Amino acid sequence: MQPSAVVINTSRGPVIDEQALIEALREGWISGAALDVFEDEPLAPDNPLRAMDQVLLAPHNANSSLAAWERVHKNTIRNLYEGLGITPPENIDQI
Repeated sequence: MQPSAVVINTSRGPVIDEQALIEALREGWISGAALDVFEDEPLAPDNPLRAMDQVLLAPHNANSSLAAWERVHKNTIRNLYEGLGITPPENIDQI
């Protein structure tokens, strides 16, 4: 990677080797990182990533709103109906 690179991981924590990332940040091999998932969760209070100015840490909860959970549940119910070969009720979005 170029020294101007920024690593972004919003998929799964183990995708990134955190110790290698910490070393790359300390040595200036990359310029920053943005993470909302970690190898070990929750992120330990003494994890060096917490003290690095060039690192953005965020919670992995973009779908935690009430509206998002309602959509997930309605889609799950719709998929169950369809998976069983049953036509979902017309008012499924109002359930």
